Amino acid sequence: MTNYVKLERQDPVATITLNRPDQRNAISFQMWGELSQLLVKLDADRDVRAVIITGAGEEAFSAGADISDFEEYRSDSIKGLRYNNAVNGLLQTLDNMATPTISMIRGFAVGGGCELAIATDLRLAAEGSRFGIPVARLGISIGHREMRGLVSLVGKGNALYILLSGRLVDALEAKDMGLVNQVLPPEKLGETTYKLAKDIAYLAPLSHRANKETLNQMMAKPSLDNLTPEEAGLPLAQFDTLDYQEGYRAFLEKRHPQFTGE
Repeated sequence: MTNYVKLERQDPVATITLNRPDQRNAISFQMWGELSQLLVKLDADRDVRAVIITGAGEEAFSAGADISDFEEYRSDSIKGLRYNNAVNGLLQTLDNMATPTISMIRGFAVGGGCELAIATDLRLAAEGSRFGIPVARLGISIGHREMRGLVSLVGKGNALYILLSGRLVDALEAKDMGLVNQVLPPEKLGETTYKLAKDIAYLAPLSHRANKETLNQMMAKPSLDNLTPEEAGLPLAQFDTLDYQEGYRAFLEKRHPQFTGE
């Protein structure tokens, strides 16, 4: 793994930092794959209950794809396919993760950096952060997976505003659109994000997994008419877990539950 992707752990929370502050944490071709592989490993680790993704420094979460990669990886449709597959691989990994993920955003979250943030479950941003996907300035477009993530957060009208205008929106406008969950003073961002991550981590991981999976099923089959028996039974399956028994007993005994993910 390159030094451009940094991992820190204070279980049950893991932090991934995009570590290229001199390049505004631009994401290189190799980094897409490295991030995906790292997230898969963290998702399989039962000691990790929440993952925070952030950028090094104060200037940017990520300014997007590394422009220096374009000649080698994006100069025509054949090369572009390989690059898009790398991006889609990371977005698919985030979509599949049972472990909750949070983007902690300072500064610019633009292009692929914005798409990465969109793919996480939650987004907390510092005041003064800026968001956008100005692909029309380069004469390219976003893929179907990126489009689905964007529209699911901000709706058709706001998605088209972001894409067609090529503008960057500030944190408060992004919050109004639904692009971010909270906007905070810069000095409060870290404290609030880690408090949220720990609060999430101490709740039942099987509940988180099931809720995320149910959400994905609902998005894929919005009519709910053609759910498989397994899909339809997912919410009921939680009643057969040890975590439910622990949560139920803890509620009756007026104590904090100790969830194990079983």
